[in-house]
Amino acid sequence: MTQPLRFIHLESNPADAALIATTLRDAGILCQLKQAQTREEFLAALRQEGFSLVLADTAVPGFDGATALSLARTLHPDVPFLFVSDTQGEEFAIDMMQHGATDYISKQRLGRLVPSIKRTLRELDERLERRRAEDALRVSEKQFRQAQKMEAVGRLAGGLAHDFNNLLTVIMGHSQVLLGELPSGNPIRAKIEEMQKAGERAASLIRQLMAFSRKQPLEPKILPLNSVVGNVESMLRRLIGEDIQLVIRPDPFNGHVKADPGQLEQVLMNLVVNARDAMPNGGLLAIETSQTELARTPMHHLHPLPLGQYVKLTVTDTGCGMNADVLAHLFEPFFTTKEEHKGTGLGLSTVFGIVTTCGGGIDVWSQVGHGTTFDLYFPRVNPQATTADATAPQGRLRQGSETILLVEDDSGVRNLVRHELVKTGYQVIEAKNGVEACLTATQQSYHVDLLLTDVVMPGMNGRELAQHLSVIKPNLRVLFMSGYLDDISVNSGMDPHRTTFLQKPFTPDLLLRTVRALLDSSAPATGSAPHHFPPDQAPRTARAS
Repeated sequence: MTQPLRFIHLESNPADAALIATTLRDAGILCQLKQAQTREEFLAALRQEGFSLVLADTAVPGFDGATALSLARTLHPDVPFLFVSDTQGEEFAIDMMQHGATDYISKQRLGRLVPSIKRTLRELDERLERRRAEDALRVSEKQFRQAQKMEAVGRLAGGLAHDFNNLLTVIMGHSQVLLGELPSGNPIRAKIEEMQKAGERAASLIRQLMAFSRKQPLEPKILPLNSVVGNVESMLRRLIGEDIQLVIRPDPFNGHVKADPGQLEQVLMNLVVNARDAMPNGGLLAIETSQTELARTPMHHLHPLPLGQYVKLTVTDTGCGMNADVLAHLFEPFFTTKEEHKGTGLGLSTVFGIVTTCGGGIDVWSQVGHGTTFDLYFPRVNPQATTADATAPQGRLRQGSETILLVEDDSGVRNLVRHELVKTGYQVIEAKNGVEACLTATQQSYHVDLLLTDVVMPGMNGRELAQHLSVIKPNLRVLFMSGYLDDISVNSGMDPHRTTFLQKPFTPDLLLRTVRALLDSSAPATGSAPHHFPPDQAPRTARAS
């Protein structure tokens, strides 16, 4: 059913007011007329919202039409204003229309009133629609500029992560090598172990930087939610400052979830930043993990969740809180209540996306002046389902004898990897980039058991190199290594039985175990018998002595 329009009618003559009301009703204009006979009544009506039109006589006792028009234009500049009178002449009508009146209708010619109102309302709708379109365009342009800025920052962050991961690979790798060469009890070991711990903390920071740049390879794992909170606790304390008290209440039953650890850390960081900004004068921030069974879906902002067992992450602050309107738009991309250049509007939308990707949901409670609570629900999983961790100790490493084509543009990483492979018995062919590796492998009849290549390289990237060599060497196994994928799907078009990925930074132990596992993996043969590497034709080749 169409809602009636609301008009204000300034008219001191009851008979004229009734005549105009009848004229509008007979013409089928569905409206409610708010009658005003004095200046005070007219002002009271103007202070209300939601009316579409003002009709006004020019001869109200103690109140002239020009003043009425001025008041209406001041309080509601977009609302049409029509004079309906017979006490003023053409000169007055022209003057009033120059000062913002929409039309002037003589009471002696009321037949013009209805067409004028219909035309005025139609033009008003068109004007408002244009304004809405212009506002929407401005918003979309602002969002586009913001997205471009975030993309540029993301590319910068990803590039920095790539360089830092190469540096950390060298630092952590040589630290492990030194530890392996020092006897237990040597006082220098403690210093090197501190170096390794610092490297691991730096690697954690880089993972968060890569998560921000959207270049972090997703590696869902079954892990206790408590460990995620514990891994970033010290960083969170530095992030919130000294005026905010941080309280952490871990789940005593240590519930497990299946998710990418880096993404969970990003979720927690975003929520904590949001809470910090809501408490500019300090306050209390509580992070709690628990287990719960959903007998009903409490979601206010996400699709309903299946009933069952969940692990819950709760983040509560004592900040300024949010009203219902803000809550309704909370997870929309680019929506922010922060000042210009102080918020991207992507923090909570990112949280939304990550949680839903994990099969979870979010419940939010907030009250202005009393703070906010985010409850994040993740499906609980059985920790027994955890797959073997490649980084866990797995016994003594077996010596190798196979031939490995090593392709890495960073000389520090390449030298470290070559040294460890040769020390373990492998024969190594080196190349600084994909083009050099391709020429080396195709110009000579070398047998290569495994291609160990960086992913992002100038010229020919690692995936292109692997695809090219797999055509001429069908049995080739491929181990990609990178700290920055740059949107390259490394396994695209590759045999999954012969391909795996190693995330930088890695330790020599993890590298060697991954190489050995890939070489020992069973895969159906697709080519002829191997042609062994000719030792006397080995440019850029290293062997164990």
